[in-house]
Amino acid sequence: MSVQEQSSEEPGGASTEEPAPAGAHPRSLAEDLRARDDSSLSALLRARPDLITPVPTDLTQLATRAGTRASVIRALERLDRFALQTAEALAVAPEPAPYGTLRDLLAGDAGDPVVVEALPRAVAVLREQALVWGSDDRLRLVRTARELLAPSPQHPSPTGLGPTVAEATTGMSPGRIQELLTTAGLPTTHDAVSAVESLTELFTDRTRMSALLDSAPPESLEVLSRLVWGPPYGQVTADPAARLRWLLDRGLLLPTAPGTVVLPREVALHLRAGRAHQKTEPLPPPVEPVSVHRPQVVDSTAAGQAYTALATVEELLKDWDEGGPSALRAGGLSVRDLKRTAVALDVPEPVAAFWVELAYAAGLLAPDGEADERYAATPAYDEWLELPAAERWTRLATAWLSATRTAGVVGGRDTKERTLAALGPGLDRSAAPEVRHRVLSLLAALPEGGSASPDALVARLHWERALRGAASSDDLRSRIARWTLTEAESLGITGRGALSAHGRALMGAPPGAAAPESAGGPASAAGGPGDKLPVHHRHLHPPVSPPEPRSPAELASAAALAGRLLAPLLPEPLDHVLLQADLTAVAPGPLRRPLADVLDVLADVESKGGATVYRFTPGSVRRALDAGRSASDLQAFLTAHSRTPVPQPLAYLIDDVARRHGHLRIGAASAYVRCDDDAVLNEIIADKRAQGLRLRRLAPTVLAAQADPATLLEGLRAMGFAPAAESAEGDVLITRAHAHRTPPRTAPEPVPDGPPAPDTTLLGAAIRAIRAGDLASTTPRKPSSSGSAGSAGASAGAERNGALPRTTSAETLATMQAAVLTGGTLWIGYVNAEGAASQRVIAPVRVEGGFVTAYDHTADEVRTYPLHRVTGVAELADDQA
Repeated sequence: MSVQEQSSEEPGGASTEEPAPAGAHPRSLAEDLRARDDSSLSALLRARPDLITPVPTDLTQLATRAGTRASVIRALERLDRFALQTAEALAVAPEPAPYGTLRDLLAGDAGDPVVVEALPRAVAVLREQALVWGSDDRLRLVRTARELLAPSPQHPSPTGLGPTVAEATTGMSPGRIQELLTTAGLPTTHDAVSAVESLTELFTDRTRMSALLDSAPPESLEVLSRLVWGPPYGQVTADPAARLRWLLDRGLLLPTAPGTVVLPREVALHLRAGRAHQKTEPLPPPVEPVSVHRPQVVDSTAAGQAYTALATVEELLKDWDEGGPSALRAGGLSVRDLKRTAVALDVPEPVAAFWVELAYAAGLLAPDGEADERYAATPAYDEWLELPAAERWTRLATAWLSATRTAGVVGGRDTKERTLAALGPGLDRSAAPEVRHRVLSLLAALPEGGSASPDALVARLHWERALRGAASSDDLRSRIARWTLTEAESLGITGRGALSAHGRALMGAPPGAAAPESAGGPASAAGGPGDKLPVHHRHLHPPVSPPEPRSPAELASAAALAGRLLAPLLPEPLDHVLLQADLTAVAPGPLRRPLADVLDVLADVESKGGATVYRFTPGSVRRALDAGRSASDLQAFLTAHSRTPVPQPLAYLIDDVARRHGHLRIGAASAYVRCDDDAVLNEIIADKRAQGLRLRRLAPTVLAAQADPATLLEGLRAMGFAPAAESAEGDVLITRAHAHRTPPRTAPEPVPDGPPAPDTTLLGAAIRAIRAGDLASTTPRKPSSSGSAGSAGASAGAERNGALPRTTSAETLATMQAAVLTGGTLWIGYVNAEGAASQRVIAPVRVEGGFVTAYDHTADEVRTYPLHRVTGVAELADDQA
C-alpha cells in the first residue's frame, strides 16, 4: 500500500489532499465520499446515523468517523449475512482486491450463479455504508473492518481460514524457506522474499497444486481435510509422524509456535475449490405460510383477543384502584405482589408481568411518588376509560410497538446477578421495537390469513442481522421474536398466528394486500460490478435497512385506520343482565360502564369469558349498602337492568341484609357499639369470639371496646352481625371506594438503539454543512506574501496541515479591504460565539465598523462577520478565485 493510500483512514483533523483527477482511482475513503452525490451521502447517513452526531465539519472528518471502531462495529452488526460474508471475504483477499477475486472467493471455482447474481447487491450495501471503497478493480475494506474480520490466532475468522504463506513464514529462517522450495520441487532463490512468492505462486496455481497433492500420502490428505474448514491450527509433537512430516517439509503446514502448526490460506482455498465460506448464503431463508385461515376468522379471533386485552387492563387497574402494591426500594414489584396480581387476573405470572408492563408503557399506571411509594393508576387512565373501545386498543397497541421495556426478561438476572422485577429498572432492550416491527412485517408479507413458523421467522432474523443472531438460536433477538408472536396474539394484533386487517393497518400496510417483504421496500437494489448493472430477478432481496421513520402524523393516521377497522368487530356493550334463581346474574356480553360499575360492588365475579357470571352474597349486598345504596335502590336497579324478573331469593337476600344493616352502630371512643336491643349486646358479650375486642358495657345499649373502629367493624362482621359505622354526629357513614391516583405522569420513553434515524430535513441540512466545510478545507490557497516572516510561516503551516489561517489584525483588515476593491475571494478562519471554529470561503463586499459583510460561498448567502472573530485570512489561488 502506498503512503497516499494508507493515509486515507488515519484519524486526525482536516485534510489537505487535493481532489483526485476525474477518472482516477480514489486514494482514500474521503476522496471516495467526495465523489459521491447527495443522494448517496444521504443513504450513508441514514444507514449510519451515528456519523452525524454531531455533524462533521467536512468529508475528511466524516471518513475518519466512519472508520472508528465503535461506528464500524455498529455498521457490521446491521449487515445481513451475505453482506457480512462479502466483507469477511474481502478481509482475507489481497488488498486492494479486484471484483473478480472477490467473486471467486464467494462463488468458488464452479462459479455459483446465485452467488454471482447476488454479489453486486452485497457490494453495493458495503459501499453505501462506507465499509468498502474504491473502484471495481481496487476494492478496499476500511481498515478497522479488516482488523475486526481478518483471521488471527486470537480472533479466528468466520471463514475458518488461517494466515497467508507470507504471514505464516514471518520470522522463519531463510535457509528453512529454501528447504521448503526444494522439497516442493521448486528452484531455490537468492532471498527469502522471492522464495515466499514462489511458494505462494505454487499454492495458488490450481494445476501444479493438484499435481503436488496427488503425490501426497492418503494419511496426509486426511490431516488436511480435518483443517480445511477451520480452525486451521493443529498441535504436533517435537517428532511429528510421517504424514505430518510430509506436509511440513513442503510448506503445506507451517509452524506458528512451538508445537503448533497452521494450514496456509492459499492451501485451504485450493482444497475448498476457491470458496472462502463452507456455506455461502446469498438469499434470505424464506418465510412460508404454515397454515392459512380465512381472513374473516383471523379478524374475528383477533378482535376477541383485543376485547379481552382491554378487559384485562381494566381489571388490573380496578384491582389497584385504591392504591396498588408497594414499590421495592430498588424499584419494581416484589415476587409476592406479582403472584397476587397473577391470581387476581387468573393468568400465569409471566403473562401478568406483560399486562403490568403494557399498562405502564401506555402511561396508565405509575408510582405515586409518596414516601411509602405505591403503584396506582394515573389521571390518564380515567381519560382512557372514556374513549371508545377501539381507540383504547390502539393506545395499547402503539405503546407496545414502540416500547423498549421487555416483559419477557422479568424473572431473569442482570449483569450483577440481581433478579429483574416487573416495573423495575433494567428491563429496557433497545432491539425490541425493531424486532417487533420486523416480525410483524414478515407476517404482513404472507398471504392474508397466513401464519408462519416461529423457527422460520427466527432464522430470517438471524440472516438479516448476522452478527447479532449468529451466536445461538436462543439469543436475545430470537427470544424477543418469540415473545412478539405471543404478545401480538394476546393484544389482538394477530389472530391464530396470522396478521389481522387492523394489524396490517397499524403497521402501515394496506389491508387486503401483502406488504413488501423487506423493510427497505420492493426490490430495487443496484447490481453489477460497481453498481452499473440492474438486477431484474425478483428472488433477490434488497439490502435490509432500517425502515424510514414514520412521522407522528403518519403514526396517528395508521392507528386511526386500525381503530376504524377494529371497531365493527368488537362486541357492543349491553345494558342488561339475566338474573337467575340461584342468586347469580349472567352478563351475556360486555356491559356498559355504569351497569358494570354497580354490579362490581353489588356482586362478586364468579367466572369470566364470553359471558360473565356474577354471584350475590350477603357480603356483596352489604358492600353496596355501605356505599350508600338503599334496599329499594338496589331492587329498582336490578328491575331496570334485568331481562328476567328479580328472583324471590335475591329480593329476600337484599331485604334481609338491609334489615340488619346498621342495627349495630360503631363509633370512635376508642370504639363503641350501641344498639337499641340490649339482648343483641348480651349475645355479643357472651360470644367467645369477641374476647379479642375486649368489650365492656357502659350502658344497657352501649358497649365500649379497646380496638379501633375498623377492627371492631370487621370483628363483628366475622361473627355474623351487620354493623354500620357512624359519625360523631350519630349519622351512618357511607363508605365509598376511594380511587387513588398518581400525580400526572408521562409514559416511559423508549431507550433507542443508538442515535435515531435522521429525517429528510436534517439530512439535507447536514449534507449542506458537510459540503460547505469540505469546500473551505480543500480550496487551494495562495502562499502568504506578508512581510512578517512569522506570520508567513504560520500561514504556510496552516496550508500544510489544514488548520485555521493565522494573521495579525492589521493584515486581516488590509487583506479584507483589498479584496473589496478587487472583488477577490478569501479563505478565512472564524470562531463563533460558542467557541466553535470553522473555515469559510468569502467574497468581501463591505468592511466597516469592525464588521465585514461578504458573500459566504460555503453557506451560499450574504453574511456579516465581526472582524475580531476572524483568526486569519489567505487569498485563494488564481484558478479558484
